Amino acid sequence: MPATPAYPPRSAPRLYVDTELSEGAEIRLDGGHAHYLLKVMRIKEGQPVKLFDNRTGEYLAHVTMLGKRDLILLIDGKTREREIVPDLWLLAAPIKKDRYNWVAEKATELGVAKMVPVQTERTQNVQVKPDKIWVHMIEAAEQCERTALPALDGLIKLDEMLQNWPTDRHLFFADERVHESGEGSFRKALVAHAGPAALLIGPEGGFSDRENEAIRALPQSVPVSLGPRILRADTAAVAAISLWMAGRGDWD
Repeated sequence: MPATPAYPPRSAPRLYVDTELSEGAEIRLDGGHAHYLLKVMRIKEGQPVKLFDNRTGEYLAHVTMLGKRDLILLIDGKTREREIVPDLWLLAAPIKKDRYNWVAEKATELGVAKMVPVQTERTQNVQVKPDKIWVHMIEAAEQCERTALPALDGLIKLDEMLQNWPTDRHLFFADERVHESGEGSFRKALVAHAGPAALLIGPEGGFSDRENEAIRALPQSVPVSLGPRILRADTAAVAAISLWMAGRGDWD
């Protein structure tokens, strides 16, 4: 006998909705969501759609009514709880728009709990638009079957961030100076510093001498090396997240 097709099919559309979902509820979609389902996916009545709300988890729904510019879904039930993510923040100086959006996407895919744009002395792109970054995060979560989105803060100056740094969170900051001195093994730092953490990635050109001293003066700071090669800021962010996730996160 032929195998029974999996339901819902992996090709079912998957969308984030900014409202709390529950089994048996009806939800009306319009705007961009409706355009995507009606015009791009050509969805029909009765077909399945996956939804997640970044609050309670992921749900399976099906289309009960189609309009010209909107549609109604009935939620059949929950398929997954909202995932628990490691307590890791990414603090990254803004770089060119497309590359920074890429960093936000990868941070979402890799499981970062919060992302914070940080303005430094050498930051060239200070036109940070959180709403645009948020769109890229949502798209990454939709495509990669994430049920949790990172929190996203607005732009903050480095000095202000350091002044208000929480006492219970380690601040790992990528510092090329420590590799040159033969210190700053990330692997050893992860063994020695458990608990809530953040990764600080500087701009193109790195931190100034004054900034480096200010970061090092913070009791919670941990200077680390990302290896013997010079990395672009976006590559450094992904490398640092991956190293932390492998050493202290939820990667087996």
